[in-house]
Amino acid sequence: MTFDVTSHPEPTTEARRQQILADPGFGTNFTDHTAVIDWTQGAGWHGARVEPYGPITLDPAAAVLHYAQEIFEGMKAYRHADGGVHTFRPRENARRMNRSARRMAMPQLDEELFVQSLEALVGIDADWVPSGEGEALYLRPFMFSTEAFLGVRPAREFTYRVIASPAGNYFGGELKPVRIWVTRDFTRAAPGGTGDAKTGGNYAASLAAQAQATEKGCDQVLFLDPLHDNAIEELGGMNVFLVTADGRLITPELTGTILEGITRDSVIQLARDRGLQVEERRVTLDEWDRGVQDGTVTEVFACGTAAVITPIGELLDGDRTIASTGTGEVTQSIRAELLGIQTGTVADRHGWMHRLV
Repeated sequence: MTFDVTSHPEPTTEARRQQILADPGFGTNFTDHTAVIDWTQGAGWHGARVEPYGPITLDPAAAVLHYAQEIFEGMKAYRHADGGVHTFRPRENARRMNRSARRMAMPQLDEELFVQSLEALVGIDADWVPSGEGEALYLRPFMFSTEAFLGVRPAREFTYRVIASPAGNYFGGELKPVRIWVTRDFTRAAPGGTGDAKTGGNYAASLAAQAQATEKGCDQVLFLDPLHDNAIEELGGMNVFLVTADGRLITPELTGTILEGITRDSVIQLARDRGLQVEERRVTLDEWDRGVQDGTVTEVFACGTAAVITPIGELLDGDRTIASTGTGEVTQSIRAELLGIQTGTVADRHGWMHRLV
């Protein structure tokens, strides 16, 4: 499929773009264009184009506003030393988006067309890719229902889009252990629900708990599974790993209530490359607590596309501080290699990077 290109009539000035790239923050500034493909029942995917970034016009009865048929992905594009712009495991994002689409009764997008949409957008907005340490161009592919109707059934019209935003460190400033709040009032997902789909409703459901965390001076919130002895699920948008003194890496198993993270999968591979024994199983909060107290658990970290790998320092459960583990050697080592692969300074022995431009 060929993408028709309509250039922005008033693109961001070079001076303004450089000002943004000097301090990109996260998710607050956007490039000049967006990639778009439409889908209608019968015709399938059509109308591939790159057009100026701007507001989207929707009918007030658009299905997404009433029945929340919406999914999205998150990924990054990195400027390498050769001047090329590369992204990390994009076909895995395409596959996960299609899994989300199936769960939300939405049309699936061909993997190669997904990658082509990234190439089309970054090709015209490549000057927006920052080159500072730890910086990247965050890519947000998303799909939502546009059909105007009121009735509980899958929509018959959808739009797929990609937008891009220059990004710095997700938690701001230099890497440091984050404080996590354990919520006892909310759960993120339930068996048979949408926990393993990357859909906006899951994140909306996490916001009240995240507000609690912020009130307690914490950076993120940890969700538990009260049906299984308070097993660890995930953070508001990140997967959790425990490192043990005897060379094991433990992470909650994928039971349908946890998002299957691409960074999570990559961390598991890099850990196995180091000879660490990886255990994907139920992990309770009590096990985490006991492990830190008796020295069995030596490091704890979280991972995701936005923050990559972040050490977990303090874990607050009510008035009690359960853990304070800091940044450890395994966390630093895996993070350094993963970032090195993504930015082109470390050999990509697994073939994870894809050149966009």
